[in-house]
Amino acid sequence: MMKKGLRRGLKGLGGLMLATGLLLLAGTAYEAYQSTQDMKSYAAPGKMYEVSGRNMHLYAAGTGKATVVLASGWGTPNPYVDFSPLYDKLKSQAKIVVYDRFGYGYSDYTDRTRDIDTMTEEIHQLLRVSGQRPPYIMVGHSLGSLETVRFAQMYPDEVAGMVMIDGGSPEYYSSVEMEPREWYFDAARFLVKTGILRTLLHSDRITESLVIDPELVTESMRKAATISTLKHAYNENVIEEMRNSKMNAAHVLEHKKQFSFPLTILTAGSEKPSEGSRAWQADQADFASWSSQGTQLTVAHAKHYIHNSQPDVVAAEILKMVRISKDK
Repeated sequence: MMKKGLRRGLKGLGGLMLATGLLLLAGTAYEAYQSTQDMKSYAAPGKMYEVSGRNMHLYAAGTGKATVVLASGWGTPNPYVDFSPLYDKLKSQAKIVVYDRFGYGYSDYTDRTRDIDTMTEEIHQLLRVSGQRPPYIMVGHSLGSLETVRFAQMYPDEVAGMVMIDGGSPEYYSSVEMEPREWYFDAARFLVKTGILRTLLHSDRITESLVIDPELVTESMRKAATISTLKHAYNENVIEEMRNSKMNAAHVLEHKKQFSFPLTILTAGSEKPSEGSRAWQADQADFASWSSQGTQLTVAHAKHYIHNSQPDVVAAEILKMVRISKDK
């Protein structure tokens, strides 16, 4: 009786494994087909420009003497979509540009190392070949703060002001361990390859947590951001940015010199303060000292993506910078 029960159990387990394998194969085939279909509607909203032998994407809108340059945070799959709640409030009063680093949005991948000077030079080259003209108001979200600060260090005569959207200081990023966990990225790629993530992203709640709140964007933008998420899925360019973040921050610190232009640090207010959030708040206050005209503002009830949850506040601070630059 026990042997029969064991055989029955093993047979059931084998059947389950076979069914799971067939489902994964079907999911993989489904994802391969849908990925091909995705590319038929994945048209860049801006223009592509050759930078260091590869194509980079830049979206521009609005008019004005000063140009607001929007730098996305690490891992944001589609900066054009991510910043849309913000630039919709800016483009009637200022010129804005959103760029995709290599490995993001509509840009190509690159074999060039993701050190901070290389990335910053690419951004500068993109602005130049696309016909943008300073002065620039540099706006950086999250880890995008590093390339934003480095840009001002390398091209100080081109920057008229800077706004950080819950972006950490070089001191912060040089002191925290942000080494990526390979198993996490492997698992994410598996979910993409087998079609599981695509299926999950039909849920508004999961889309909100992994991509963007569907309530904030149009259906076509949601689709574009979903395609970007599935297409890029922690590619090597994105992962290398994370690997190099501590080294890049240290490099920016080596060239620290107080800026003379206005700098505003916008910090997402924490509803449940913890030791980590208090340390972040303290760093944000210190970050303002990078400029002789630095200020820090805590935005209550805001999430890390303040430009999504509180775009009016962010837009108001950026437009202050625009007006200051006009008066000069």
